[in-house]
This record gives sequence, structure tokens and C-alpha cells, in this order.
Amino acid sequence: MTPTKVLIDTDPGVDDAMAVLYAAFDPAIELVGLTSIFGNVTTEIATRNALALVEMTGLDIPVAAGATRPLVQEAREVAWEVHGREGFGDVPAFTPKRKPAKEPAHEFICKMADLHEGELVLCPVGPLTNLALALEHDSSLASKVKSVTVMGGSLDEGGNVTPHAEANIWQDPHAAEKVFSANWKVSMIGLDVTHRIICSPADFAALASASPKFGGFLDDAAQFYFDFHRKVDGIDGCHMHDPTAVISIVSPQFVSFDETPVGVILDGEETGKTIRYQGEGRMNTRVATGIDANAVRERFLDIMKSAPDSQQSNSNEV
Repeated sequence: MTPTKVLIDTDPGVDDAMAVLYAAFDPAIELVGLTSIFGNVTTEIATRNALALVEMTGLDIPVAAGATRPLVQEAREVAWEVHGREGFGDVPAFTPKRKPAKEPAHEFICKMADLHEGELVLCPVGPLTNLALALEHDSSLASKVKSVTVMGGSLDEGGNVTPHAEANIWQDPHAAEKVFSANWKVSMIGLDVTHRIICSPADFAALASASPKFGGFLDDAAQFYFDFHRKVDGIDGCHMHDPTAVISIVSPQFVSFDETPVGVILDGEETGKTIRYQGEGRMNTRVATGIDANAVRERFLDIMKSAPDSQQSNSNEV
């Protein structure tokens, strides 16, 4: 079976690292590139972390630096308490040898859509600014990509940064509105399902034992993330937001969907809330409403335990 070509737009971020490393090692996925965006960290740190993840895996794929602020509203404060000052919890900062691509992320997205016309799945797991800019840059982009899988939003679960809004949509609601209103196939993997999946400290300890380089890195990075979830959510573990979106692309049997047009509230106290759009002329979005949480969790753990640690030269250095 031919692997699915996937481009991940990311703001790494602990669960972003989980998603990118999963995509690198799932044989059903051909990861063709990464683009960076603000969100969990600044765009500068996100670009550095994305380059580091690519170096870590040994993949020869490009990373393009993305937008540094939302389309319209003022940038939100970075929630450093969630992923740490450098993005990977308490794992120290590092300087990758690789450099980002020459073109900005939105142009790179358009270039990859041209290169892999009809085959490329875009998977944004941060704010949607780069995708919105790409749609502006190439008015035919929506017809060239195979589909878009968004990690963000919710219909019935409520928010995680306000009572109404999920973080990625709240960071740039105007960009999200452009993405959900474009004439392309969009799946929304939001809090309605990602809140159902929890990986425990024991799960990550098992990853570290099975795969000292990649599992060990994730285990180290996740300790900070675990502490945040204990304090804020009262759970001993972490949600699998971003990897769930990636897994859903190649294992859709784990997810059940409703189809409805989606809109985004752009102002007021409900800014960033994703809603069932009541107007006309908008394509349905496939909204994830149910999930086999254990199957998704086990798929993630199985793939990461099989990561080829032979690429490691020493310890957990990235």
C-alpha cells in the first residue's frame, strides 16, 4: 500500500513532538515536510524545534518557517506553563545543524501541493495562519490538496483556553474561519475526541525502555507536560491532541465523524468557538465526534516502541 503524503504544520510543543515522531515512523505515512507556526511557543522556537525533530529522525525533509502573528487580532501571550520555555518541557534548548527552507511556510505549502497534486494531506496541529496565507497566495490551492486534517476546535466539548474556545482556533480565529470556509475536504479532530485519550507516565516510561532515543526523549519532555495536567486538569497523564489528528489520517476506522459546515466566532467572549455554520454555500467538515481511545493510544505506543534506535549515537541528545 502506498504511504499517504503528509505535511504537518506545527508549533512544537510536547504533543507536537509526539505527532511528528509518530508520522516519521508510521510506515503508512510519508512525511514530506514540516512548517512552523506560533502557538505553544514562538515561531522562532517552533522552527528550531521542528528542525531538531527532523535531525533526530534522520529524515531528509524540509522545514519552512511560518507566520509570526495572527492575521487580524493581536498575538496572544504564549502559555509557557504548558510546554516550557523551550517547547519540550525541561529538555534543554539546542541548536540544529539544519536551516529552514528559503521560502516562507505558506509558499512552501503551495509548492508542495503543486509537487504532490491530488496526493497531499495537510495536517495543521497549531493555529491555522499558514494555511490561511497559503489560500491567499494560491487561489487554486484547495483544488490541489487531497484533504486537510485540523487538530483544533470542538463542537460540544467546550474549550481548553476559555470556556468556549480550543487553543489553536483561539490563537487565530480569522485564519480558522478561512480554512473552514474554503472549498476543500476538511476533517476536524478536536477536543470532542482528543480529551478522551490519555497517555500515562507509565506509558512513556515503557516507550523510554523500548526506544531509548525517541521514547526516552518523549519521556523526558513529557514530565513537564504531566505536571501541568496534574495541576490544571487533575489527571495523571496527558492528552494526545496532535498525534490523534495524525493517526486519524491513516487509521480513520478508529474515529466516527459527523458532517456539518463549521464556522468560527470572531469576536466577543466566545471568540475562537467553532460552531455548526447555519449559512449556505459552505462545504461540510468531517467533525470527529467519537473515538476508540484505546486503539489510538495503542497504535501510537506500538509505532513509537518500534522506532529504529539504531540511528542513535548516544543518549537522548537531539
